[in-house]
Amino acid sequence: MRGLSVPSFYKIMTFKEKVNGLIEEALLEKPSIFLIDLSVSDSFKISVGLDGDNGVALQDCIDISRAIENNLDREEQDFSLEVASVGVGSPLKMIRQYKKNIGRTLIVTTNTEKIEAELVEANDVFIILSWKAREPKKVGKGKETVQKEQQIPYTEIKEAIVTVTF
Repeated sequence: MRGLSVPSFYKIMTFKEKVNGLIEEALLEKPSIFLIDLSVSDSFKISVGLDGDNGVALQDCIDISRAIENNLDREEQDFSLEVASVGVGSPLKMIRQYKKNIGRTLIVTTNTEKIEAELVEANDVFIILSWKAREPKKVGKGKETVQKEQQIPYTEIKEAIVTVTF
């Protein structure tokens, strides 16, 4: 609320709530698409970030944009609008995003470590990562490649980003 008068703050909140309601209504027609981010600046710039179980098509962004644009009155409140899919480099924020990325490589940062590994499982409580590592042999000199696997609860994940390998 810094820099905003109380009436302006409440005007933004009710405007944001109205926009959120319009998005939720539009997403009912697109059950594979879901909202990741919604922000409304104090200058009424609306930014919407979407993701989808099978990705987000340009037409999905257009449809959501129109659902918002056609139901807000610029005479009542002028605004700018940006609707986009979240990019590959964007951090995962919802369990649903982890589930759709099973089989892909993630960089997961926890409070104690950073792991780059394949996401092999994601449920409602934790993820399981799998990767190969070089470790000293148990007997003799040298190193050997071992398969590692780690279960990480969502509560311990500070950030997880899908990586694209070529």
